[in-house]
Amino acid sequence: MRRIDVILIGIVVFAIGGAGYLGLTWVGLDNINAGIWSQVVLVGIILAWSFSYVFRVATKKMTYTQQLKDYEEAVLQKRLDELTPAELAKIQAEIESERK
Repeated sequence: MRRIDVILIGIVVFAIGGAGYLGLTWVGLDNINAGIWSQVVLVGIILAWSFSYVFRVATKKMTYTQQLKDYEEAVLQKRLDELTPAELAKIQAEIESERK
């Protein structure tokens, strides 16, 4: 994630909080209760995002992990493509003998 993305996310979260506050005051809540409830909603959103991040880390479904897996598969595919038919047949024979 780039620096500008983080700044934009911060601005959007700030705007959501402000819009929530204005919306709650428009519905009829006083300033203090509108501020409290808008903060409760924002904290809830941030906690939900944090828990989703921890879940992605625990299940290894992060962007870096996926990129690393894709890279490793590409390297192995390139090595496989570079094998001669004789070398490929030899490797396949070894695999078949290991299975038995």
